[in-house]
Amino acid sequence: MKVLLTGFDAFGGAAVNPSWLAVQALDGRSVAGHKIIAAQLPTAFETSIIELRRLLQAYKPALVICVGLASGRDSMSIERVAINIQDASIADNAGHQPLDVSVISSGPAAYFSTLPIKAMLYALQKAGIPAEISQTAGTFVCNHVFYALMHALASSRRAKKPRGGFIHVPFLPAQGAPNMGLETMVAGLHCAVESALTTEQYDLAYGAGRIN
Repeated sequence: MKVLLTGFDAFGGAAVNPSWLAVQALDGRSVAGHKIIAAQLPTAFETSIIELRRLLQAYKPALVICVGLASGRDSMSIERVAINIQDASIADNAGHQPLDVSVISSGPAAYFSTLPIKAMLYALQKAGIPAEISQTAGTFVCNHVFYALMHALASSRRAKKPRGGFIHVPFLPAQGAPNMGLETMVAGLHCAVESALTTEQYDLAYGAGRIN
């Protein structure tokens, strides 16, 4: 009965990464009978997937939400789809800059999040937290991890496959504008996790979550 939340280490010359600070603040908390485990991923294409797979094997979580930074956004962005492409405009922390390369060569073109994204959106908005559904996670390490996560969960042999997805958070106030306070991010992630755990069925056609 575990929830795995991941954030990234700092990159691009920044001192901190709000995605890690936000998930770290939730480490050890209990939500809907599940213990949250926070873990940091490297902002590096190759090693981020290796570490993610290790975490999935070690903890066998019921729910996985990876969190990353998206500069230029002013809301918590619940990502809908991960695409099978790496196309980096800058190098990662290991100095790698793949261009037009598949995340997993044998994988499908894309995976949809298996989170109840609309139910989560409504819960966040009801709590007064700026939130949106995003149709793109980019083509940098965030999308890379999102795709690798969904591929791993789709390939899982567990009787009940874990749910998984990705959320982007904005800059912290000290990092520039637009931004969001750390307390708001933490509250938003807590709310998102609770919604994902308590919405047992999700209707894609109507965008409605419901509890059995």
